[in-house]
Amino acid sequence: MRSVYQDLALCDNLDIVQNMFLGREPRRWGVLDEASMERRVRETLAGLSVVTVRSLRQPVGSLSGGQRQAVAVARAILWNSRVVMFDEPTAALGVSQTRVVLRIIRELAESGMSVILISHNLQDVFATADRIAILHLGRMVAEGDRAAFDPSTVVELMTGQRLSEGATSTKEASTR
Repeated sequence: MRSVYQDLALCDNLDIVQNMFLGREPRRWGVLDEASMERRVRETLAGLSVVTVRSLRQPVGSLSGGQRQAVAVARAILWNSRVVMFDEPTAALGVSQTRVVLRIIRELAESGMSVILISHNLQDVFATADRIAILHLGRMVAEGDRAAFDPSTVVELMTGQRLSEGATSTKEASTR
């Protein structure tokens, strides 16, 4: 499993290729295999439909928030992860950058990869999730198919407020 952290865990002073291979650089006759690294990065970014990067060798610090997020996702995919966990992936992004990241998350799931999305942004959750698990004070209080929940019920369960009239109990919600 690979994680895409909220702060992305990227090195701003390194370029895209260096960030994606950091600590796992392939060598050929004792020298970095730059050509294969660039090829694999180009293929991985193309597979995510990331076309807005002007150069694989530009410093990550010069990228937009959405581009940086795409690099962090591509790094997880590059290593053939079966599960990718996103921690608040859109927290610091604008509207158009958020759309790109949510598209990438949906495409990963559609390709068969398991995706875990940790988010307080219920729009993001309902736009991407097949299943929802809700925690309150570190304990699982409900889980089930997305269709079993609506945003107001999720908020009530997350905050521990009493459920509104007509809503199901926590136990009933967890078995949906």
